[in-house]
Amino acid sequence: MSAQVIETERLSLHLFCAASASDVAFTHQLLNEPSFVHGIGDRGVRTLEDAHAYLMMGPVASYEANGFGMYRLQEQSSGASIGMVGLVKRATLQHVDLGYALLPAYWGKGYALEAARAVRDHAHGVIGLPRIVAITQPGNAGSIRVLEKLDFRFQAVVQWPPENVELKLFAHEARS
Repeated sequence: MSAQVIETERLSLHLFCAASASDVAFTHQLLNEPSFVHGIGDRGVRTLEDAHAYLMMGPVASYEANGFGMYRLQEQSSGASIGMVGLVKRATLQHVDLGYALLPAYWGKGYALEAARAVRDHAHGVIGLPRIVAITQPGNAGSIRVLEKLDFRFQAVVQWPPENVELKLFAHEARS
């Protein structure tokens, strides 16, 4: 059982645990969803061993280095793992990045907005980050809509390595 970090009305956000077979299996499932591969990118996770390594080198390493990372998103009513949401410190961005991905069966229910709002508020209020950013593909209307509802403001189009893909960069400032 992984530690809960944040709870909302309908969701709970948990630390990923690389020793948890269910967290590893869920990570394998989510990262191989065609929508994840197309919208976020192919992380090369083909096996459960790859998923374990991804958790160790990604979320778990981030918890240890930064005190935050990506969290497993769980629907409270069913207990089902439905996605991931959290904060990532990327070498290619000046500020910490808010990211989220849900299994397609859970799209259109307001879960991305609810989870991202909770992480945004946690980033500013608990972690103390004065500014966070988010990146998305220019054609990802759903993610752009979520960011705009969260008062993220468009900043610029950025080139994203290594393929130099163009992404939209949004930012949110903590209220004083």
